[in-house]
Amino acid sequence: MNKYESIFIVDTGLGEEAIKSSIEKIKALVEDHATLDSIDEWGIRKLAYEVRKQKEGYFTLINFTADPEFPKELERRYRITDEIIKYLIIKKDE
Repeated sequence: MNKYESIFIVDTGLGEEAIKSSIEKIKALVEDHATLDSIDEWGIRKLAYEVRKQKEGYFTLINFTADPEFPKELERRYRITDEIIKYLIIKKDE
């Protein structure tokens, strides 16, 4: 089991309900396949550069413990979820 940190940005143009729904989907996925250590919603922030013609996004940080195979599945889900405009998963040092 390794410790991971993931941040993802949700498109703010979708509305508050869609943002909360997207966060809940990712949270449920992590809880089903890993141990959720913490989730921190940073809220709406300005992006450093435009992504998909968006100038701001809703940032969420997740810390979790999982098997080495799970981050690949999480990345796949990030890619196929249209609401998520950017993401990053990193393995934390012990």
